[in-house]
Amino acid sequence: YGEMVQIDGSHQAWFEERGPGCVLMGYIDDATGKVFARFYDYEGSLPAMDSFKSYSKKYGLPMKVYLDKHTTYKSTARPTIQDELDQVEPLSQFERALKELGVEVLHAHSPQAKGRIERFFRTFQDRVVKEMRLRGIRTLEEANQFLEEYLPLYNRRFSVCPKGKDNFHRPLPKGLVLDTILCIKTERSLRNDFTVAHNRKLYQVEDAVKASKVMVQERVDGSMIMTHKRRSLR
Repeated sequence: YGEMVQIDGSHQAWFEERGPGCVLMGYIDDATGKVFARFYDYEGSLPAMDSFKSYSKKYGLPMKVYLDKHTTYKSTARPTIQDELDQVEPLSQFERALKELGVEVLHAHSPQAKGRIERFFRTFQDRVVKEMRLRGIRTLEEANQFLEEYLPLYNRRFSVCPKGKDNFHRPLPKGLVLDTILCIKTERSLRNDFTVAHNRKLYQVEDAVKASKVMVQERVDGSMIMTHKRRSLR
């Protein structure tokens, strides 16, 4: 198990009329059917990265992940001339992060190819919506606390023993700071007056750094960090 994990987002009225619409980011291990899930406001790069961070801290890094072609998971950018020379495709931020972690990404070409996770979502939609209705759950925080107690029960009932005993999950390397990889990275120019323009704002870099470019990291906790050669800048 851990050789391949399917990941997808399910948009439903999970709280019915009690709360806002949200997305369930779901993971299912191909060998065991064991699932992992968290609720988010929307399906996008940062929720995908945050859910993968939680999954990998719990289970380790899978060998491969299987995703659909949602723009979060597959880049729609046109290849640059350099990409074509290198014979590579542009990567989405999520693909780039998984590549840095050594996790192979496969994309489904049809909804039928993701049948297992779609069946999981249908089962979950039926059972979890009813459970959350009984408990009066109406916020993401309450829903994610509920999942922490519900998922072990669900997995005990519905997961199966893998045919092989091998666990292909890799433990997280010691000293690895996931937030430096599972983040949105954007290269920006450092102007002569040590300012950087990013998301319609101008930031003053206080460190005297000899560089024409800096890397902006937007992290899952909402913070933003600028780095040069992996060193954080004030």
